[in-house]
Amino acid sequence: MLSCRDELLLFTKQLVNIESIVNTSGEKEIAQVIHTMISSFPYFIDHPEQLVKSQTVDDEQERYNVLAYVKGTKGTSQKTIILMGHMDTVGIDDYNHLKEYATSPDSLKEHLKSETLSTDIKAHADSEDWMFGRGVLDMKSGLASHLYLLKYYSEHPDELDGNLVFVSECDEEDGSRGILSSLEQLSAWKQEQQFDYIAAINADFVSPRYEGDQNRYIYKGTTGKLLPSFFITGAETHVGSCFEGLDPNLIAAELTRQINYNPELCNEADGEITVPPVSLKQTDLKPSYTVQTALSAYVYYNFFIYSWSPKDVLIKLKEQAYIAFTQALLTFKERYQTYCQMSGEPFKEVKWEPNVLTYEEMNERLLDEHGTKYQNHMELFKSELLLDETLDTRMYAARVVEEAWKWMKNQSPTIILFYSSLYSPRVQLTGENENERHLMEALDHAVNQVQPYYPHPIVVRNFFPYISDMSFVALSDDDTGIKAVADNNPGWGTKHYVDYEKIRELNVPVINIGPYGYDAHKKYERMELTYSLEIVPNITNYLIKRLIN
Repeated sequence: MLSCRDELLLFTKQLVNIESIVNTSGEKEIAQVIHTMISSFPYFIDHPEQLVKSQTVDDEQERYNVLAYVKGTKGTSQKTIILMGHMDTVGIDDYNHLKEYATSPDSLKEHLKSETLSTDIKAHADSEDWMFGRGVLDMKSGLASHLYLLKYYSEHPDELDGNLVFVSECDEEDGSRGILSSLEQLSAWKQEQQFDYIAAINADFVSPRYEGDQNRYIYKGTTGKLLPSFFITGAETHVGSCFEGLDPNLIAAELTRQINYNPELCNEADGEITVPPVSLKQTDLKPSYTVQTALSAYVYYNFFIYSWSPKDVLIKLKEQAYIAFTQALLTFKERYQTYCQMSGEPFKEVKWEPNVLTYEEMNERLLDEHGTKYQNHMELFKSELLLDETLDTRMYAARVVEEAWKWMKNQSPTIILFYSSLYSPRVQLTGENENERHLMEALDHAVNQVQPYYPHPIVVRNFFPYISDMSFVALSDDDTGIKAVADNNPGWGTKHYVDYEKIRELNVPVINIGPYGYDAHKKYERMELTYSLEIVPNITNYLIKRLIN
C-alpha cells in the first residue's frame, strides 16, 4: 500500500483553494497552477515536451486542459492508461454568509461548527476524517489522487511497463468542452508515441445510493444523458372565448404528467436501472402579457439511459406524447361539455386530433414541400440567431423549431419532439473485447487487494449514475443512434456540434474510482479523508500495476 495520505491532502487543499468555478477565469487559473505543479516535478523538467497546456476549441471562454504522460522503462510495452478528472466546480453562492470560506476547507469547517447543523453533518464537522468545501468531493480530491500517481510514476518509471497519461480537463460542469478538446491531443499522442490506450480511469465522486448505505462504490461505464424536448403548438383564442382555441399549456401539463417520474421510462441493463425522467423546464413562449392564449409551449426533460440508444428514446417518447396529447384532448372535451351543460351554450364537436412529429420528420416534410427556399431561409435564420448571445443551446433549438413550424401548411395543434442539448453517451462495459475483460478482471483484483485495509464494503457496479466526462472517451452507440442525435437537434452544426467519431476512434473502456462523501454541488459538500486519500489511490495503483505490469 502506498503511504500517500499527507501528500495527497496537501495537493487537495492546493486545488480547492483555487476558486475554479465553471465559465469563469478560475478555470484558466487552476490550469496554470496544475501545469506549474507538474512542470516542477524532476521528470518533467527533463521531459518538458511531455507536458501540455492546451486551450479548448470552439469555445467562447478562454480556458485550458492540462495533459502529461510518463513513459515506463520497465519494458517495451506501449499499453497506456489514461487518468482523467475535471478541475472546474459549480458555483459558491449557496454558501451565503460563508461564501468567502467556501474554498478554504479549514476555515470553513471552523465556521460550520457554530452553525445549526443536522446530526450527521455536525458529526462530520467535528471529525478529523472529513473535509468540507467547494470541490473537495466533486472532484478535486480525485484529481489530486491522479496527480499524486503521475508524480509517483514520474519518480519510478522503472515500475511501469507501459505508459501513464494524465488529463485534467475543464468545463465538465457545463458543456464538456474540456474533454472533447482533449481528444485531439490524445489522438496525436496515440499516433506520435504509438500509445495503445487500454483503459481510462476517472476519479469523480461517489456517494451513498440510499439512506444508511455503507458501501463505497466503483463504477464500470457510465449512464448516458439526453435532453428530449417538446415544442407544442395550440390554437390561439381570446381568453373570453377559451373553448374556441386550445391552450398548448394544457398539452404541456399533460405531457409532464405522463413523463415525469414515469417508471416505464426507466432503462434496465445488467441488473441496474436508471432513475426516471424528470422535468427541467416547462414554459410557454409568449414574449409578454396579453389576453390571448399562448401560441406555443416548450418543455424538456432529463433522460438517463444505460442500454437504449437516442433513437430508441425518440420512439418511446413519441408514444408517450401521443398518450399525453390524447388525454389532453379528452380532458378538454369533457370540461367543454360540462361547461356547455352549465351555461346552456351549444356544444361543438372538438375538431383536433393528436399529432406528434420528430424534428427530423418535420424537417424532411418541409424540405419536400418547399425545397431550397425553406433550406436557405433556415440556414440564414440560424446564422442570424447565433448573434443572440442570450440564447443557450436549449432556447436556440426551440427558436429554430418555432421558425420552421411557420412553414408547415397544416397549422393544427402539434407536438414536435427533438433534442436540444449535448448528448452524453452511455458507456456499457460488456466484456466482449480483450481490453474490457482485462480491465474488469484487474479491477476485481485491485479491490480484493485493498478491501482488507478498509472497514466498509467496496462494491463494483456497472454504471456511474451521474453525468460525467467518462461519456466522451468511449462510445457504445452505433451510427444509427448517433445519427438520431444529429438529425433531431435543431442547433446541430451551428450552435452545437460534437465529433462523436473522435470518441469512437479513442473508444477506451472507462471506469470510475473516486472520492467518497456527501452533498456534492451543495453547501455541505464534504469528503471522507481515509477512503478518498488512502483507499482510492491505492485501488487505482493496484489496477495500474495489474494492467500494464
